Amino acid sequence: MTNPTIKIQSSEILSDNWYILKKIVFDYQKKDGSWETQSREVYDRGNGATILLYNKVQKTVILIRQFRMPTFVNGNETGMIIEACAGLLEEENPEECIKRETEEETGYSLTQVRKVFQAYMSPGSVTEIIYFFVAEYSKEMKISEGGGLSTEHENIDVLEIPFEKAMQMIETGEIKDAKTIMLLQYAKINNLLE
Repeated sequence: MTNPTIKIQSSEILSDNWYILKKIVFDYQKKDGSWETQSREVYDRGNGATILLYNKVQKTVILIRQFRMPTFVNGNETGMIIEACAGLLEEENPEECIKRETEEETGYSLTQVRKVFQAYMSPGSVTEIIYFFVAEYSKEMKISEGGGLSTEHENIDVLEIPFEKAMQMIETGEIKDAKTIMLLQYAKINNLLE
């Protein structure tokens, strides 16, 4: 991090209970050359990976449904949300991570995945970069029921949804997860299911 227009003055850990929340005070050089002191809270939860599983023959996608507390406290009455399989990197590369998460959450064992892009999901406050993948699936790849790991308190429903219905679910508000919307739109734009 060597940018001459940014000088970090202090970094204070506010919480390291689940992930790390820091308060960072820094000097920032504006376009006119003057300096301004700013303060931001930065949440570091590591980086993650997500994947859209799709079947060209059936014209379906695999998504999951699970409880997400942040959505519950922000107006989602049940706290349940439909999303693409995803997980945090655990000292592994993004491809290894998403293969592991896919098997744990959906029960599908993948040998090949394709990275399509990476993105900061909330760059105003969260450090996380998410690596986005796609992969074709078939019934032969299903090796377990999935559902997540009980040790991680995951209680996941695996959903096989017609692709066009999933696209409609964005419009109806049944799918509100940004990474899932991005992957579904990627699939539509790039004609993955045709």
